[in-house]
Amino acid sequence: MGDKRRRLGAAAAVVGLLAPAMVVAGGTGAEAATCTTSTGPYQKQVEKFLGRPVDGKQSAADCRAIQAFQTKHSISPNIGYAGPVTWGVMNLMNKQKAVGSTPNRDGRCPTNKGRIACVNLTLQISWIQDGNTLKYGPVPVRTGRNGYETRTGAKKIYWRHKNHVSSIYNVPMPYSQFFDGGQAFHSVGISVWAPPGSHGCVNMRTADAQKYWDMLRTGDDVYVYGRKPGT
Repeated sequence: MGDKRRRLGAAAAVVGLLAPAMVVAGGTGAEAATCTTSTGPYQKQVEKFLGRPVDGKQSAADCRAIQAFQTKHSISPNIGYAGPVTWGVMNLMNKQKAVGSTPNRDGRCPTNKGRIACVNLTLQISWIQDGNTLKYGPVPVRTGRNGYETRTGAKKIYWRHKNHVSSIYNVPMPYSQFFDGGQAFHSVGISVWAPPGSHGCVNMRTADAQKYWDMLRTGDDVYVYGRKPGT
């Protein structure tokens, strides 16, 4: 019996060494969530993004702030760790913000087609322009993940269905405007920054998808270019 206790004790010690360091972050019982005490490789960058004191060391308050961001944007695991996925989302947000009101500064989206919906996969943004005039946007979008990439090139909206439901994934696709096979602009009920991405469609926030629905018509041009990070 003594040998058995010693073996169990040794096994528990090994498990304790291998398990990530966690602390309870708010709440009790079933509502409690675990928060890591580990400092992540992008600690300083994440602290700066969230307006936290930038010291490069994980604190309980840091973890709660990071965890709240992860929960909001469906980043898993949401344990408050400042890792590459979390920083990747924040860094993308920074780049999107830096675009300002000139999303076509590189001239990649055609200006000779009149009204056109542009999609920059690299920056995960979309906008509507008429010639050189910006009509709406830029807005953040969520395009196809690795293996389900949103196809690039010149397209046209060929079918619109306001209350569409996917026959493949059996999920709602409100304000769908199809422009390439089964790929469409449509709204989603999750964050447009949620990794890893869609199954090829251009996911939008509801207000943006509604605006696209009001501004675009069947036959309007769509131009998709760039490459989504991670694909």
